[in-house]
Amino acid sequence: MTHPRNVDDADPVLRRVREIALAFPDAAEKISHGIPAFYTTKVFAYFGGSIKIDGRYHRHERSLLVLLDDEERTALAGDARCYVPAYLGPSGWLGIDLDDDTDWDELAELVDASYRRTAGPRRVARLDAR
Repeated sequence: MTHPRNVDDADPVLRRVREIALAFPDAAEKISHGIPAFYTTKVFAYFGGSIKIDGRYHRHERSLLVLLDDEERTALAGDARCYVPAYLGPSGWLGIDLDDDTDWDELAELVDASYRRTAGPRRVARLDAR
């Protein structure tokens, strides 16, 4: 089943996310389930997510999903911007709602943490050598 594309490429928030994510060594973008996924051999970030409430999915269109360790995820759990995304949440992924007031430095740190969990030691060494 082909998923409809659920993204506006002109969205300035998506453009900023792309700038951050594609700066990592060997990072690329693909569309997965209708949303941008940033990856090397494994996905380290998704733009957009959803939650399931009363059997229905509710989209968080301007959000970023990242894979964090337990400590980071716990630290962000009480943040009103954050949510546990459907499907990926049980595997350690966390959604962060984005807007025009997003702290882009903080977001870049979270993308960095997610990249380091998925990219493999050679890519992480290249990142650290910069």
